[in-house]
Amino acid sequence: MIDPKPTSIPQNIDENRPRILIVTPEITYLPLGMGNMAQRMSAKAGGMADVSASLINALFELGADVHVALPNYSKMFCSEGKDIIQRAKEKMADKLGEQRIHLAEDPIFYRKQQVYDPAHNHLAALAFQREVINNIIPKVQPNLIHCNDWMTALIPPVSKRLGIPTLITVHNIHSERLTMGEIEDRGIDASEYWENMYFTGSPADYQDARHNKLIDFLATGIFAADHVNSVSKTFLYEVVEGKHQFVPKAIQTELANKLYAGHATGILNAPDTSFNPETDTDLSHHYDEYSHVIGKAANKKQFQEKIGLKVDPNAPLFYWPSRLDPMQKGCQLLADILYQLTADYADIGLQVAIVASGEYEQHFHDIVNQHGLQDRVAVKPFEEKLSRLAYAGSDFIIMPSRFEPCGLPQMVAPMYGTLSVAHNTGGIHDTVDHLHYDGNLGNGFRFDDYGTAGLRWAIDEAVRFHRWDPKDKTRVIQRVMKESKQRFNHETTATAYIDLYSKMLGKPVVES
Repeated sequence: MIDPKPTSIPQNIDENRPRILIVTPEITYLPLGMGNMAQRMSAKAGGMADVSASLINALFELGADVHVALPNYSKMFCSEGKDIIQRAKEKMADKLGEQRIHLAEDPIFYRKQQVYDPAHNHLAALAFQREVINNIIPKVQPNLIHCNDWMTALIPPVSKRLGIPTLITVHNIHSERLTMGEIEDRGIDASEYWENMYFTGSPADYQDARHNKLIDFLATGIFAADHVNSVSKTFLYEVVEGKHQFVPKAIQTELANKLYAGHATGILNAPDTSFNPETDTDLSHHYDEYSHVIGKAANKKQFQEKIGLKVDPNAPLFYWPSRLDPMQKGCQLLADILYQLTADYADIGLQVAIVASGEYEQHFHDIVNQHGLQDRVAVKPFEEKLSRLAYAGSDFIIMPSRFEPCGLPQMVAPMYGTLSVAHNTGGIHDTVDHLHYDGNLGNGFRFDDYGTAGLRWAIDEAVRFHRWDPKDKTRVIQRVMKESKQRFNHETTATAYIDLYSKMLGKPVVES
């Protein structure tokens, strides 16, 4: 994890440089130098929180004049007996140059215990954007605004009206649709920039637009932004080329328009810097690429004991790291082959560990109980500390996603010396290369045909590797761990964003 600076502003930040405002509904941690509340910020629902926080940290450390806007999740941020609302009042006394965290204030955020609530997501999104548009943008006066997903997608139309360049990052394909009347009734006056919005039908005039047509949030953000980036290049092209039927036509069309105009790119996310087996505070046994054999063996034993698997150092251990969502993650594929898989590899004691939550959790419990697989298959709800131990103690992860805008587990795993078994799609295509026969290239086992046959083939390939001579396996794991450090890091990601910001502004964002 990047160590935050104790000073208010890093010495390498030039306040005359372009000011970047990053708008995100999720965050995990921020550097102390960004404000007196930085280390008390944590509101995470998924990968966007880690990516946003790490990007902001990296930009800040590199000397960019970066600010962040996020909702005031008072209950989630509260710590040490002092309510964040009081902290928000205190920070108002800070000078703008010293305070870089800007909280959107609305009662809808204060008592939230989780970022998203399906019944009220659209109300929270409107409150967040209202505060950013009406209060935070005028206060910060940014030179560029970086938005994230549909909950920030009404900001680009305003920015276009104000002449502020805007980037929107598409982390996942989800949107909401409301009339302009519903949006304006929540305090966002769109009368001066409604023509910058994407309507599901062509409005005849303002009144028709306000009452009779729906605004698609994400399509609006893509349509109005100066530049769009997806969190992997392959996923961007998959959407544009119509390879995913679940993607709404409006979003596909607008992404295609941006791509063909030269205003869309793919920038991979990167895992949080705390994912490092040498320093991970959730591990009792640390290791690097040179000591991974001993380190992983110790973690494997601890993991097997903790989740109730038979302690067997020689058993190939496969770990499921993603939420149990059959629509995206492909957990039903594993469920369909699980019994046969354990039966076919009973001679080597193949094990499967699932540390994840979701609608398929009970289904896996039923399979385990029906076939008496308790010492070979473990199913536990997601827990961060247990998940990290699983990365360190497992030999392989299973990631048969139907689609994957980016994905992080397949980048985290090889840093821990754990190879991926994954479907060739989206961000997986950009990060997992199939292991060559001699082990000199590749970092996992990638299958092309989405289905049980494809998944089983890739698992068989992994088991074949598991049976290699120990010296050859050690050589491969060392290489994979070294390459992963160089390939999947936030310096690389931040540099790509800085280059994009600079290109959009026509001037450097940080000193070269």
